[in-house]
Amino acid sequence: MKKIVIVGGGAGGLELATKLGNKLGRKQKAHITLVDKNSTHLWKPLLHEVAAGSLDDGIDAVSYRAHATNHSFNFKLGAMRNLDRVNKTISIDPLFDEEGCQILPESHLEYDILVLALGSVSNDFNTKGVGEHCIFLDSPQQAKKFHHRMLNKYLQLGVKETNSVNVSIIGAGATGVELSAELYNSLKQVSSYGFSHIKSADLRVSLIEAGDSILPALPKRISASAHRELLKLGVDVRTNTMVTEANEEGLLTKSGELIKADLIVWAAGIKAPDYLKDLAGLETNRINQLIVKPTLQTTLDNEIYAIGDCASCALPNGGFVPPRAQSAHQMASLVGKNILATLKDKPLSDYKYTDYGSLVSLSNYSTVGSLMGSLMQGSMMIEGRLAKVVYVSLYRMHQVALHGYIRTGLMTIVEKINRVLRPRLKLH
Repeated sequence: MKKIVIVGGGAGGLELATKLGNKLGRKQKAHITLVDKNSTHLWKPLLHEVAAGSLDDGIDAVSYRAHATNHSFNFKLGAMRNLDRVNKTISIDPLFDEEGCQILPESHLEYDILVLALGSVSNDFNTKGVGEHCIFLDSPQQAKKFHHRMLNKYLQLGVKETNSVNVSIIGAGATGVELSAELYNSLKQVSSYGFSHIKSADLRVSLIEAGDSILPALPKRISASAHRELLKLGVDVRTNTMVTEANEEGLLTKSGELIKADLIVWAAGIKAPDYLKDLAGLETNRINQLIVKPTLQTTLDNEIYAIGDCASCALPNGGFVPPRAQSAHQMASLVGKNILATLKDKPLSDYKYTDYGSLVSLSNYSTVGSLMGSLMQGSMMIEGRLAKVVYVSLYRMHQVALHGYIRTGLMTIVEKINRVLRPRLKLH
């Protein structure tokens, strides 16, 4: 029986494990194992809502172990340490509890086919002080860390001569823009839960971008629309502003200005995890992504695939597949087909990226974006209620890939019930 190991339970990795478990594991045609250093999965585009307190990850997160049981694959908790391509094994770090006591020793997993879906982490470009003074929204743990610190700052308002909460967000991509808007929405909610002394003027959010516009990956008209909405909310949007240092007081810019900040979020770029750079001699690029062939197999080993943000896949007309959730979803589907083809000794298919557009949610205030692909010629800008519906549908598509239509429908109903039964903001 073939041993298929998938490392990384993000959007692409978990969808692939689910598909292969349903098609192969259930019929005992292959042994599928998913490896992840966390015990639960949360769709990464939702992390800004966790940070602002608008989403309770304890409710929305998917338990890997329970999901594996329901979909006929195995789950292994731990972080991959090393890869032995000759013996076809991966090493998994020892597991420790919160007090530093070892729970499990280092272990090893054999594979016939290995899929690396390790996602990405924030790229601080070696900017001085960023590692010590900034929060990166790479994981639910980081998002919750920001949320707890934000609640503590609200508690201090009016005490210790604290008159405002200053939040600086470096990087005006989707994460930075969405977090900026979500913070103002959460401020409205928190003021109704015993924080009646908090006013809208008490929150000061600075969104800092080195380029000449926010949302640089999107068309100018969409960027301009989002910019206007943020200004209406009160966000201090600063373009053409390069940060050179982070310290206890805030941020230093290239022009010598000090932007004071109580909390700093770095969202100015991504890279694949650093250890991929030297992983078993596999070919990587300057941001540690594994270079793959059109079939999504790594260039130096046909038994190893890479998908999602950790994969560098060239586009036929130049450039590379962008690190988006839709890319990971499409890659997972293609690798699933190619693995099934391999087991049947059939030829593999090449990956063809389809850009369906991009959407950015400005919390309850607005949603902007563009739709592309087979639905229309070129692109169409959408905003408001229609854009919000499409934005939510992206998450529903991910849920359908994991749970099917019936369970996703039931989960949608439960979410609506929870809006009535539970607080609108996580307060702990």
